[in-house]
Amino acid sequence: MTVADTQAIHRVMHEIKRRRLEVLRVVDLTPRMRRITLGGPELAGFVSLGTDDHVKLLFPQDAAQQAALDTLVLGAGKDNGPMPAMRDYTPRRYDLDTLELDIDFVLHGDGPASTWAEQAQPGQFLHIGGPRGSMIVPDMFDSYLLIGDETALPAIARRLESLAANRRALVIVEVENGKEQQELHSAAEVNVIWVLREGGNDHLLRTVRQVQVPGGKLYAWVATESKVSRQIRRVLLDEHGLDEQFVKAAGYWRLDDTSDE
Repeated sequence: MTVADTQAIHRVMHEIKRRRLEVLRVVDLTPRMRRITLGGPELAGFVSLGTDDHVKLLFPQDAAQQAALDTLVLGAGKDNGPMPAMRDYTPRRYDLDTLELDIDFVLHGDGPASTWAEQAQPGQFLHIGGPRGSMIVPDMFDSYLLIGDETALPAIARRLESLAANRRALVIVEVENGKEQQELHSAAEVNVIWVLREGGNDHLLRTVRQVQVPGGKLYAWVATESKVSRQIRRVLLDEHGLDEQFVKAAGYWRLDDTSDE
């Protein structure tokens, strides 16, 4: 890869490795957001270069699926036998010196990940895989527009923590109510708009329509429910006139699905 390549948005692929990690700590950040710290010797060599990377978390639902974890090879197709439920989550923080990995879970009462997180205690174990790859967004923008809901907060927080002091960021996050607001840290100049879901289901889209986007060279990142992410992307392109190559919109979950993120 050339120097010029590293100054553009690019993807880096990683070896897919399955790890068995122990629950070290469980902390409630808000009434609906729980941080679970995982660790152990198998975390050695873990790499997550992109702030919106995803790891696969594996949740066996019966004895056969639990037994299959011992021989499961991620990425090898569907011939592994009983497959445990898998969900994608953003690594919130990892430290290879202490061999710790933080994963933030939204506790919403549905799905294997939320169900597991609600009962998780130190001493339990969780299998993870990946990340498969990282999307690298070099620090070449004057400003950032970060939009999402609770499921996007780990990635948004990582992005903000990576920004330099001479950058600006506008953050728009939809949460259930005021108790779900989190403190976000950054050296950059950051303006956070919290959109409360209890006030109406379409407030996030309306807020994006009405907001004044930051000036300068801008990178926009969106992650929320799939349909809403597509709608917000169209607003950013059609109504705010953003450059399509610098707008990334991802569907982190579907309204008609029980997936956790």
